[in-house]
Amino acid sequence: MPNDIVVFSGNSNKALALEICEALWQPLGKAQVRRFSDGEIFIELGENVRGRDTFVIQSTCSPVNDNIMELLLIIDALKRASARRITAVIPYYGYARQDRKAAPRVPISAKLVADLLTASGTTRVLAMDLHAGQIQGFFNIPVDHLFAAPILLQHIKSLGTENIILVSPDAGGVERTRYLAKRLEAPLAIVDKRRDAPGEAKAMNIIGDVKGKRALIVDDMVDTAGTLAQAAKVIVEKGATEVMALATHPVFSGEALRKIEESPLSQIAVTNSIPLSPAGREMAKIKVLSVAKLLSEAIRRIHQEDSISSLFV
Repeated sequence: MPNDIVVFSGNSNKALALEICEALWQPLGKAQVRRFSDGEIFIELGENVRGRDTFVIQSTCSPVNDNIMELLLIIDALKRASARRITAVIPYYGYARQDRKAAPRVPISAKLVADLLTASGTTRVLAMDLHAGQIQGFFNIPVDHLFAAPILLQHIKSLGTENIILVSPDAGGVERTRYLAKRLEAPLAIVDKRRDAPGEAKAMNIIGDVKGKRALIVDDMVDTAGTLAQAAKVIVEKGATEVMALATHPVFSGEALRKIEESPLSQIAVTNSIPLSPAGREMAKIKVLSVAKLLSEAIRRIHQEDSISSLFV
């Protein structure tokens, strides 16, 4: 890579940033990202970025507000240091589920975060598996939206595709699940879900025949794992011989790990868009797939002004 590119990272997912830099044959840019005693974030760049193409890798996962603020401050520092272009590389985009007014007098938080990123000086965004595609339209700057589907597809093939059925955990995920089902020439089923409160859901029924099949539940993220665990239980009750799950973003909040461990799931494959906790890394049921090569290739093409549409699968 030419020496006019610099890749920085906040504290949210340093391991992924280092993996991306290794794939790019680039060192991670020097930067101090630390806290004052009162909790305020301090940023100091240790690289000359004047006129250079800069990329900031930061998943806005938990602690989401701290990680968003780190990202904004790094971008502001780059802008004030005269970087030629600043691309925010956001493997996981926090607040994405608040993408519309679902009730009176509530914010559209995903739009607010987009405005903050733009106002801070971001000139381009590279994101992966946004919870809602329309979030791209919340920005007035270019957004490259990648999908982890090729990585998930490769993993499914490694498991064997005989007698499998792809399952969407809700109606909103049907398009994502159908994409994988078409490429595997596998049937599709849908979980009929009733949501009682934010973060809580009750799986009610299965649309499709899972009896005697190996079921793979496909989702974009796993938060509390309530939906996933209940869906797995219903699928087993309907006669599936095995239930596995695939998800891009392992949010794993609250009692998620316990629910996964106690569920009928034999495996859940997730990407490293969000780093796992020590307890998550020790769980035998969880398989982590790396998205570093996908993101590094997108960064390389953005820098070289090449098309990245072939990565939009």
